[in-house]
Amino acid sequence: MMETYGRMQDINSDSAPLHVALSGAGGLIGSALARRLTGGGHRVSRLVRRAAGPGEISWDPPAGRLDPGDLEGLDAVVHLAGENVGVRWTRARKARIRDSRVQGTHLLSQALASTRKPPRVLVSASAMGIYGNRGEEVLTERSPPGPKDEFLAAVGQEWESAADPARTAGIRVVHPRFSVVLSAEGGALAKMLPPFRLGLGGRLGDGSQWMSWISIDDVAGALLHLILNESLSGAVNVTAPEPLRNRDFTRTLGRVLSRPTLFPVPSGALRLVFGEMADAALLASVRLLPARLLESNYRFEHPDLETALRHVLGVGRRAILPQ
Repeated sequence: MMETYGRMQDINSDSAPLHVALSGAGGLIGSALARRLTGGGHRVSRLVRRAAGPGEISWDPPAGRLDPGDLEGLDAVVHLAGENVGVRWTRARKARIRDSRVQGTHLLSQALASTRKPPRVLVSASAMGIYGNRGEEVLTERSPPGPKDEFLAAVGQEWESAADPARTAGIRVVHPRFSVVLSAEGGALAKMLPPFRLGLGGRLGDGSQWMSWISIDDVAGALLHLILNESLSGAVNVTAPEPLRNRDFTRTLGRVLSRPTLFPVPSGALRLVFGEMADAALLASVRLLPARLLESNYRFEHPDLETALRHVLGVGRRAILPQ
């Protein structure tokens, strides 16, 4: 943890305190970013869907309600709110996934464009699903999005386009395209831990699909980097520099937990339980590289998977005793 806080101080040392509005502040990424910002001396105002209290801004995306006056005086806005993708999709759930992203982003962008003094930057979330299932292809921000007949690819494109009002108003807009975020507190890894800790974990399908991942610490660090780095706009892949095949991810997690990984989950079983979401997310192959983060000199705290897992799970390496 000392290394993490040391790097946080380095990142903040050249920056005056900022006033940042944050949507999705109660989520996995939002809460980590809020801690990173306040720990660096910045002020955070949370967007909430109720009457606003101190340090809060009230909004209601489905109703189209957000007062631009409440957004005056901000230096930056980070928009992370959106319906959870990691459940079985029904027609109604897919509509909520799309609408929660597109409606909220469009409302916020329009309101920011209407302010007398807009913020310098809007960091508006996106995700690696925009690339679709790409097999062995190595993907950077220069890679085209996936076809619009793939649900996540279509939603991703609409989601990013919904920020156009802010772009047109001259606000620097950045779209962090998140990969799988590793944290013991939530997200995909937290769901994987119970069976893996019991020795019942295993690869998904044949395990050949590429998995792109990033530690929660690097997500928060990368988002702060996007806020402060004025040369960055548009899409930025927020992912560690070493994607792995699912079978290698599985073996590494088993090694960190000192558990066997002998129980693969067949593709058919995943489709039975998760339906369309299984092929679109769990079995999809996305070999993502963080080209623009690396080009802009972002320093990863956890560039390799084993280091990242040991950090987020609080598991040290076992000492090897002499024979």
